Amino acid sequence: MQLIRPLAALAVLVATALPALAADAVFPPGLRLGMVPLVGLSTAKTFPGFESEDGSVKVLITELPPAAYGEVVSAFNSNPGGTAGVKQDKIETPAGLAYFTTESGKAGETPVKRYSMIVPGAGFSGYVAVQIPENATKIYTDEAVRQMFASAVTRKQVSAEEQIALMPFKITDLADFKDIRTLAPGSSIILADGNESAGYESKPFMILGLIGATPQQADDRARFAQETALQIPGVRESRVTMSEPIRINGQPGFETRIDGVSGKDKTPVTVVQWIRFSSGGASLRIIASAPRDQWSAAFTRFRAVRDGIQPKG
Repeated sequence: MQLIRPLAALAVLVATALPALAADAVFPPGLRLGMVPLVGLSTAKTFPGFESEDGSVKVLITELPPAAYGEVVSAFNSNPGGTAGVKQDKIETPAGLAYFTTESGKAGETPVKRYSMIVPGAGFSGYVAVQIPENATKIYTDEAVRQMFASAVTRKQVSAEEQIALMPFKITDLADFKDIRTLAPGSSIILADGNESAGYESKPFMILGLIGATPQQADDRARFAQETALQIPGVRESRVTMSEPIRINGQPGFETRIDGVSGKDKTPVTVVQWIRFSSGGASLRIIASAPRDQWSAAFTRFRAVRDGIQPKG
């Protein structure tokens, strides 16, 4: 009996760290990748994923471009033995074949164990990064992490309501845009007539988000608005056609329009950028694009969305 009791206690300890087999996968808000978290972990407060009560155990979950998965698979295949100190492995999951690494490192002065996993998704690659302090590895073992990885599952879409609820402002008018996609949870979102797989450029779309410190002086704001408009990713051969100060919902703003081409087919587009400046904190930035032959109808919808953005609270 003296031997059996310690063994039984150890079995209970290990079992508590493993994901419950009957448990449902948990999806961090706004993401299409989820999994059954290890016992003792709950939804993180400051990043997408899970963490322990004291914050020492972290499981970060995010989405990467779809090509990222293939790049990792190629890297694994070209160097199956891994690099010094990094162990490579793979595991079948409901989301598909996952590839992951295990290594030791330090977070500041604290020795930690790190795990990284990537899985395929529909139009994205799911990525998970785990960090466990060395003093917790007897509970959160390699096998426990492996079992959590094995529970990885994807969902086809996240409801518009769930994604919009993450934004730091209210969007009260979607102007009939049907494809809603978070670009960065709680930071930026895209509203589109097209979709991710076919590409957005051939139809009207908008990107709404916040930007950090912006100029306070009128002259500086004009220069800032034009410079940022000419640097919009994906738009080439850009030419400013209009740039002027306006009021947006009673706040100082700037409207800048550019003509250019976008996408692999070099679609002629007109793009409007609105910046609603804030005297303190982040400013609202809206980028709206439409093929030139669809511009007039699209612009009316763009303004409806812009004027329907309200502060939370």
